[in-house]
Amino acid sequence: QVQLVESGGGTVGAGGSLRLSCVASGRALTMYGMGWFRQAPGKEREIVASISWSGNTIYYGDSVKGRFTISRDNAKNTVYLQMNSLKPEDTAVYYCAARQSREFHYWGQGTQVTVSS
Repeated sequence: QVQLVESGGGTVGAGGSLRLSCVASGRALTMYGMGWFRQAPGKEREIVASISWSGNTIYYGDSVKGRFTISRDNAKNTVYLQMNSLKPEDTAVYYCAARQSREFHYWGQGTQVTVSS
């Protein structure tokens, strides 16, 4: 079973940037497809981006296309989410997740991202 720990959240002004990291332990990251999700207060959790185990297949949610970039370094067992041109509506708790099939079964504890206007 893989364990996931996110870091890199914080408070930034609109238009700013943050980079989130997700470090995996317990299993090699190459066994998993990875994703970033977010949940804002009073809203449902939504997928932000996902990346296949090889990095060859990447998906972005419509609201972050062109602003966010997901990447992975399997040698470091780490997945990243580079977030640029941040908007107040990007404020949420961001979660890292891992899957070996269609569903994401393993989740981190989340990291708060707050974007001030």
